[in-house]
Amino acid sequence: MNRFTRFTALAALAVGFVQSSIAAVETYTIDPVHSSLGFSIRHFVSKVPGTFTKFSGTITVDRDNLEHSSVEATIDVGSVNTANEKRDNHLKSPDFFDVANHGTASFKSKSWKKTGEDTFDIVGDLTLHGVTKEVVLQTNLLGFGEGARGAQLSGWEATTTIKKSDFGVSGPAMLAKTLGDEVTVKINIEAGKKS
Repeated sequence: MNRFTRFTALAALAVGFVQSSIAAVETYTIDPVHSSLGFSIRHFVSKVPGTFTKFSGTITVDRDNLEHSSVEATIDVGSVNTANEKRDNHLKSPDFFDVANHGTASFKSKSWKKTGEDTFDIVGDLTLHGVTKEVVLQTNLLGFGEGARGAQLSGWEATTTIKKSDFGVSGPAMLAKTLGDEVTVKINIEAGKKS
């Protein structure tokens, strides 16, 4: 095999490897209609639930090695909904989220660590109320499959716990004994593959 032939063969192998790697990486767009972003916080001796109804994001999946995947999401903080308009308006005020100045929150993953057959710890930066903190999402891959009209889907669920004081949204001092500091976040995602 002469030098030119050897180079051509190596180039062909390299192209094939790159094409294979590209084919294994897929981008999925979060479908907010079939997804949910919920939270709960202690209120006296019980817990009050809420949701954010407007959010978007993408999940870039490496099917050959899911630890090489990534996720980015943006949340419209003004879409907070606790089924009580007065309370929701208070949450949007400067006492808490201050949506006039901090209307969006975001999450960007930094690493995925496999913890089980279909489970991962996704470490990333959560930016809320102008403050960025590292959080860990305990994540479960529910699966990949075909939806309506042949759409390729992926399903995920994740949980984490954050402290509202870490992000400066503790609220008035008079509510310190009323509301807990820890907030449990529960996420359910259906995402469609980009064509």
